[in-house]
Amino acid sequence: MAAKFELYTDNAGEFRFRLKAGNGENILSSEGYKQKASAENGIESVKKNAGDDARYERKETSAGKHMFNLKATNGQVIGTSQSYTSASSRDNGIESVKTNAPEADVDDQTG
Repeated sequence: MAAKFELYTDNAGEFRFRLKAGNGENILSSEGYKQKASAENGIESVKKNAGDDARYERKETSAGKHMFNLKATNGQVIGTSQSYTSASSRDNGIESVKTNAPEADVDDQTG
């Protein structure tokens, strides 16, 4: 199975997307958007920025886990990873976004 973006509405009625790897694992999630078009623009921004290593903010959580944010050229966070137990696992997650996001199809589940 190929990687894909899932576009969906959350319980609050906001539009969100997540990038899922070929194995079904979530590798990147968005914030909530009021408008579907804004979420679609977020997906396009992820696709555009995914290949640029400088767009990834590598962080450590207060619990000692590792995660990353993908930022647009304006510095706004467009996607956030899950928490990883090691820096190398986080870096593998970044590589997965770089590899999968540019060509991923969008699975619109908003009805």
